[in-house]
Amino acid sequence: MKSALLVAEKPSLAVSLALILSDGKYSTRRGLNNACSVHEWYGNFLGELTRFKMTSVCGHIMGLEFAGKFNSWDKVDPAELFTCTVEKKESSPNLRMQAFLSQEAKECNYLILWLDCDKEGENICFEVMTAVSGNIRNVFSDAVTFRAKFSAITEKDIKHAMKNLTHPNKNEAKSVDARQELDLRIGCAFTRFQTKFFQGKYADLDASLISYGPCQTPTLGFCVQRHDDIQTFKLESYWFIQVLLGGTPEVKLDWSRVRIFEKDVAVMLFNKVKEHKEALVDSITFKDMYRSRPQALNTVELMRAASAKLNIGPHSTMQIAEKLYTRGYISYPRTETTQYPANFDLREVIRMLQPSADFGEEACAILQDMNCPRKGNDVGDHPPITPMKLASRNDFDGDTWRVYDYICRHFLGTISRDLKYRSTIATFTIGEERFTSHSDVLIEPGYTKVITGYVFNQSEKNVSFSANEKVIIKDVRLVENQTSPPDYLTESELISLMEKHGIGTDASIPVHINNICQRNYVTVGAGRTLIPTNLGIVLVHGYQKIDPELILPSMRSAVEQQLNLIALGSADYFSVLKHAVEIFQLKFLYFVQNISSMDILFEATFSSLCSAGKSLSRCGKCRRYMKYIQSKPARLHCSQCDETYTMPTKGTIRVYKELKCPLDDFELLAWSSGAKGKSFSLCPYCYNHSPFRGMAKNSGCNNCPHPSCTHSYLNLGVSSCIECEQGILVMDCTLSPKSWKLVCNFCDVIINCFDDAFKVNVEADSCEECGAQLITVLYKSDKTPFKNDVTEMKGCIFCFIDFFPMIEKHKAVEVRRSQGERYRGRSVRGGTKSGKVRYKPPKDKMAKLAAYFV
Repeated sequence: MKSALLVAEKPSLAVSLALILSDGKYSTRRGLNNACSVHEWYGNFLGELTRFKMTSVCGHIMGLEFAGKFNSWDKVDPAELFTCTVEKKESSPNLRMQAFLSQEAKECNYLILWLDCDKEGENICFEVMTAVSGNIRNVFSDAVTFRAKFSAITEKDIKHAMKNLTHPNKNEAKSVDARQELDLRIGCAFTRFQTKFFQGKYADLDASLISYGPCQTPTLGFCVQRHDDIQTFKLESYWFIQVLLGGTPEVKLDWSRVRIFEKDVAVMLFNKVKEHKEALVDSITFKDMYRSRPQALNTVELMRAASAKLNIGPHSTMQIAEKLYTRGYISYPRTETTQYPANFDLREVIRMLQPSADFGEEACAILQDMNCPRKGNDVGDHPPITPMKLASRNDFDGDTWRVYDYICRHFLGTISRDLKYRSTIATFTIGEERFTSHSDVLIEPGYTKVITGYVFNQSEKNVSFSANEKVIIKDVRLVENQTSPPDYLTESELISLMEKHGIGTDASIPVHINNICQRNYVTVGAGRTLIPTNLGIVLVHGYQKIDPELILPSMRSAVEQQLNLIALGSADYFSVLKHAVEIFQLKFLYFVQNISSMDILFEATFSSLCSAGKSLSRCGKCRRYMKYIQSKPARLHCSQCDETYTMPTKGTIRVYKELKCPLDDFELLAWSSGAKGKSFSLCPYCYNHSPFRGMAKNSGCNNCPHPSCTHSYLNLGVSSCIECEQGILVMDCTLSPKSWKLVCNFCDVIINCFDDAFKVNVEADSCEECGAQLITVLYKSDKTPFKNDVTEMKGCIFCFIDFFPMIEKHKAVEVRRSQGERYRGRSVRGGTKSGKVRYKPPKDKMAKLAAYFV
């Protein structure tokens, strides 16, 4: 019997597809490493009885990374990132997705790919094909691998896709590869350079990462440009004549000149008008006007509407839309098309919506009087976003329902009548000046009956005049006013600008907007306006001073056009990639040479490290006090040595009993995440410059393998951690003698112990039962919990029964006690965590250590 492996993009989608393709007759099991579930059934494929196995990935299997040392910020000049080697590695190594797919592909004859039908989906197709190539023969052949094209998770669409399989598009996959490599090289080079250059110089620069992105930065540029327009706007006074006609009702007229900026001219015209007591009606015109129903909904319009009408950001909107799609409630939410396919059954969708308690009544009315949809733009990617399954308010949370409700109502609006109203314009003459009165009366609400939130500004009073009629003037005034600056860009306006200038795709636009918000370049204000922060403004102005093209949308738009040519097979992948990399490499080198132009702006905006922070601990080199700066990232700065040391974030830092690191003489610090949270001691120098091979950067003393230091895990470690099996439970003495606890140096396990103890020592000898290090506990005579007023006791924290009441009951403790035999011999002192280690002292501390530790 033949076998076929079917792969979807997400586990939830795999379940929906299996349910439809198997008619509900499938079995489920967990795959290798519990990566994803596998759903199995039997059916017919290519005229033969076939065993189907449906599973999924979790997005991209592979991620593009720099090779080897080029991933290090400290060891590599960012300029090298434009030419260094890049390689694809598993995006989630813990899932071992490649091994899982390879295992499931064994003995399979066919591969059927059900990835999302966009360029990213095509790229993942080839990642899956590569992963299974060792177990499916000729997997790159069109006779073995097939591609399903679908736009909705409905039985009709899915079964139609299964009967009309195509093949993966290599050109579209290559265009994604090119975009990934360009964004990696350009973004990382600029980001690493400017982050390292500015972070070590300014105290109130509240950013852990100062990033640059080929799409992200032009997006920020739009926001800052509007900010600049507001700041440079010059208020101007203007005048206009306001006329109020008497009668019932009173009518306010609009001046045909609108406004005058010269006061003398305005006063002269006003004096001529106020001489007259009556206004002559020149003409009356009546005209029926229409406002067109909306076009079919695409991704950009959905994001715009959600931001402007629902107050939901574009990133959240797309997450909600993706969830609705995978659950089968709407069609594929990433599309540029605004025209329904010729064979799309509009009536079937309307009938599906009729039972709704929210818009069912409108759906019934539209079914009886349905209009043809407006002609839109057919890009050829996916149909417009439409409802596929009826839902009620109780099926979703608030925001999800509002997005679903809008999609349904928008669909009904596209096949409703246009809004119709009657416009009446009366023209008046007063002396030599002309005035008008404009009123609108709604005749047919059309699509606005179903699309809620639309307001038609109908005239409150119906005024009728006749030609050549003279109307008494009740009041004439000369009104002074001032021009007003534009408001900050809204998300909706920004999305329109990005679409117009070709910045990003319908899928990536919300990501770029979300990035500039998360990285503290803009904040979201009232009405979802985007207000640039000082950092965002300074960055854009700095780019403008050095190289304006770095923020202009034309650069990225040109690159996107080239990438589209790759997708169409009209341009060579390597040529496009090489050309774009070379251009940005030259721009990067010029940027580095002229970074002082941007630095001048930073100096004027942010305060220097020397003038900020509070004195905390002594430097091990000059013995002067270093200042602690708490803004992101937290840092210690020595003004004498002009060096900065990164500190842990999201916690408190204090001096640790004025103790010193035996390697470099820096005063030790104690970091704590909270009163009952994790804490450890650290040396500022070692935290930034790992002294031993295999010791991770930004590690505290509880990760240090120094053989003689009393703060290292070799001297304070008690046993291996039972929960993570990778860490070591280390005695935390930073709050002694008030508090003692065992803290895992890898995971979040914390075990409180020995309350009120005066002293706790971790001994060199280990427990014969479980292998943990023995502990000596010393109490003062008035607080001892031991029998017969014993003040000192030695034993194993897991096995010594007298210690049991003093140890917090914790899962790790219980398992260790019940399975002590299993852990026999797991002594911390038996060797270092990473095997052989060698100390690398700072250059000016060579005399501290005469030999390397092994």
